Amino acid sequence: MALVVTLLGGESTGKTSLTRALCGHLAETGLAAAEVPEHLRHWCEQQGRAPHAHEQAALAREQARITDEVASRQGVDIVIADTSPLVIAAYSELYFNDRSLWSEALAWQRHVDLTLLMGLDLPWVADGFFRDSPAVRDAVDTAIRRELRAAGQAFQTIHGHGQARTEQALRAIGRRLGLNLTTTEPSQTSGRRAWNCEKCSDPDCEHRLFSGLIARNNTGDTRP
Repeated sequence: MALVVTLLGGESTGKTSLTRALCGHLAETGLAAAEVPEHLRHWCEQQGRAPHAHEQAALAREQARITDEVASRQGVDIVIADTSPLVIAAYSELYFNDRSLWSEALAWQRHVDLTLLMGLDLPWVADGFFRDSPAVRDAVDTAIRRELRAAGQAFQTIHGHGQARTEQALRAIGRRLGLNLTTTEPSQTSGRRAWNCEKCSDPDCEHRLFSGLIARNNTGDTRP
């Protein structure tokens, strides 16, 4: 089985862009990387609408099935999945007040090798009926964090813009593989000194760090 990496987050958190960037870079290193697109988005494009409550479970299971199928293909080293059933479970709770999908989604997520949660530091961009608002994005993030923490599921939050974001994700993947996959040192990916705990998987620690960074930036303080 290939190493499975899932990117979690609500709308406009950069999951698709990061998925493509990671697959492109990993291929350049000689690793066979396979992309798993977001099934929910594909379904919405085909149907021309958002799913109803009774359709959510099937969509979540299909996302899991596709990811498992790609991971089992011969010759695939790494799978980068642009979402997981957890995101659909969050939408089900948010839109339909239905928490029934969390248990199955978390059970599947436990078998994932690396869970990366997209930070909320990217600007929200409208995208037709596929995206609602920054408030929805924040609510999805809150729900996913809550359930991952409650289940004791390790995850790492990925922050940064452009190449800095890609490099941070590559460092996380590289640690799982015992390889150096990045093209730059951590301190070269941004204008400030690398965070000492930037790469830990403690979500509370990460959240405090990111909140402090926002507060300093709002006061014009650019120190690390």
